Amino acid sequence: MHYFLLVLAGIAAGTVNAIAGGGSLITFPSLIATGLTTVDANVTNSVSVFPGYVSSVAGSRADLAGQGTRVRAIVPTSLVGAVAGCALLLLTPARAFEVIVPFLVLGAAFTLAFQERLRALVGHPRTLSPRRASWTLQGVVFVGAVYGGYFGAALGVMYVAALALILDEPLRRINALKNVLSASVGFVTVVVFAIFAHVHWGAALTLAPATIIGGYAGAKVARRLPARVLRYLIVTFGTIVGLILLYRAFF
Repeated sequence: MHYFLLVLAGIAAGTVNAIAGGGSLITFPSLIATGLTTVDANVTNSVSVFPGYVSSVAGSRADLAGQGTRVRAIVPTSLVGAVAGCALLLLTPARAFEVIVPFLVLGAAFTLAFQERLRALVGHPRTLSPRRASWTLQGVVFVGAVYGGYFGAALGVMYVAALALILDEPLRRINALKNVLSASVGFVTVVVFAIFAHVHWGAALTLAPATIIGGYAGAKVARRLPARVLRYLIVTFGTIVGLILLYRAFF
């Protein structure tokens, strides 16, 4: 029964991560339902979803065309931020961050929902100087990676919302960039948690192949969705995830 639950959760999470982000809100509770403690479930989940992130990159590689320079510039920042996030998880109490996380997720969904109005306030990406845009991008990538290394639920929602404000790119290309950043964060969590944390490898090896299937399929679906529909799905799912996290933090 547990095996079947984890397979279904992995496929669903991989698909959701590729399309909108937030698939950890499916796998994380599923791991707890199998009897793991909260911390062990969080660590095991981080390791389990990494293959799904990689398959999402493969599925969206067509939308990465022409973004090679940008990817090479931000992936190192993402790796450093993820290391910092993993250290926070392993060395500090989680309660304070648990309280903040729901508001970050809901803020990300709000940002994406009102993207055009916010652009009118902060300026369209085309009006930003190259230097300012570069530093802003690096800052967004680093903060997102810290969060991803710590917990990572709805990391994709937050990345898409922030990147859409500072990059003059179609949403499907931003979504592809989000997949690369999520994969780089996932790589760090696999290495750090495999060495320093207690990973339940049986559950991880059950989830991982399922997330690969879901991640690749979800990336293909995301490429075919109109930008308006994709934005609607991301905002809706991000709001749901934020409300779930808010409930869990205070009730």
